[in-house]
Amino acid sequence: SSHTSAISLCSQSLMLAKAKEEWDQEIVDKQAEKERYLSERVTPLHTSGLSLSQLQDLCRELHEKVEIVDEERYDIEAKCNHNTREIKDLKIKVLDLRGKFKRPPLRRVRVSADAMLRALLGSKHKVSMDLRANLKSVKKEDTEKERPVEVGDWRKNVEAMSGMEGRKKMFDAAKSPTGQ
Repeated sequence: SSHTSAISLCSQSLMLAKAKEEWDQEIVDKQAEKERYLSERVTPLHTSGLSLSQLQDLCRELHEKVEIVDEERYDIEAKCNHNTREIKDLKIKVLDLRGKFKRPPLRRVRVSADAMLRALLGSKHKVSMDLRANLKSVKKEDTEKERPVEVGDWRKNVEAMSGMEGRKKMFDAAKSPTGQ
């Protein structure tokens, strides 16, 4: 493992050295390109033998050219900044969209009554709710004997017995002699 890490470090340092070499070469190339471009565009000034008024005219002319170039530079810089902001906004939108559409499809999950009670009441729920196992064969006379039982909302009962309040009620019920 130490051998492979040494090889990896060596290869990383080689890659960094190569990248630095290319970066330095790029700087040299850009400087050469700039000098070549300027030598084509900017003609050398011939000021020898010019009178004071001719020199002043030349200065005015150069000043006007500088102003024009400076305005163009400002416009290009503003466009560039605008484009950079637009690119940034688009990148954010792309990331947002990518986040929205990568969600996996939802599946229907069948939850047993046992699992549902466990989720509602927590890990303390140990009563099995396997309904089929608890079903008894019911005879006709048994159903006639049964008196109607008031069916309440089970959610209210679960809410009433959940949390500290419910535990207090259960504790009080166990403590009282009447069982109420």
